[in-house]
Amino acid sequence: MADEKIKVLIVEDDSMILDMYVHKFEQEGFMVFQLERGDNVIELVEKEQPNIILLDVIMPGLDGFSVLQALKVNDKTSKIPVIILTNLGQDEDRTKGLTMGAIGYIVKSNMTPGDVVRKVREFLKQ
Repeated sequence: MADEKIKVLIVEDDSMILDMYVHKFEQEGFMVFQLERGDNVIELVEKEQPNIILLDVIMPGLDGFSVLQALKVNDKTSKIPVIILTNLGQDEDRTKGLTMGAIGYIVKSNMTPGDVVRKVREFLKQ
C-alpha cells in the first residue's frame, strides 16, 4: 500500500476542528474525505471505501452512534475500522462506542491533531 494513499473519512460538525484535522491528515500524506453531518456517511463510505473513519458523536442529522450502528450492519461498510473522535469523555460513552464496534475512542481535547494521526497509523498497523 506504499504508493496508494491511505483514505480517511473525517466526520465532524465543527468546521474549524474539521479543517484542522483535514489539514493535518493531508499534510501527513492521507487522502481525506470530510463530512459535517452524519446523514450522508453510509453513501460516501460505500462509494469511496476509506481505510479508516474518524467519527464525531454529537452532530446534526444522524449522531455518531447511529452512524456507527448503520456502518456495522451494512455488508459493504462493516469491515471498515471506525474510531470515535469526540469530546464526550464519559466512560459510558466510551464503552458504548467500543461495544458497538468502534476500534478506538479518542477524546479530542486530550490529543493534538498530530497525536490523532499517530493513533490512526497505529490502528491501521494492527
